Amino acid sequence: MLDKPLVNLFSLVKAGSTPWRTDGLRSFFLYRDLGVAEATGGRVIAQLVKANPDFPPEGGGTGWHRHVADFHIVYMTKGWARFLYGDKETLVAAGDCVHQQPGIIHYLFDYSPDMEYLEITSPAVFGTVDVEGPCPIPPPTPWS
Repeated sequence: MLDKPLVNLFSLVKAGSTPWRTDGLRSFFLYRDLGVAEATGGRVIAQLVKANPDFPPEGGGTGWHRHVADFHIVYMTKGWARFLYGDKETLVAAGDCVHQQPGIIHYLFDYSPDMEYLEITSPAVFGTVDVEGPCPIPPPTPWS
């Protein structure tokens, strides 16, 4: 039995009603909360993530890392991003959905200026661990 009541509230976040923030996991991305973390008592987060126009990918991308999470999907809504999952390069374009299984080592190293994706993760507050990569990083596509 649970010691505290399970939080499972109705939530509606209208387009534009929450701000784009710069205080997320990566300074070169912008983040917009969709209200799910609060509605689920921290069990799940849903947020939009997009390229910050002030930080093109020449800055190095995310670096090799893995997340400490039970569930993590990325649904690309606009543009594209190039990831390395282990030593396999993967292009994720608008309309594509990636399920990143727990602990997968990856690196987002290149993305379009209009890149935007929906990220859903459980729990809402999850860990990120920097790791050694298994292969060299291809060069990013320069923004014009």
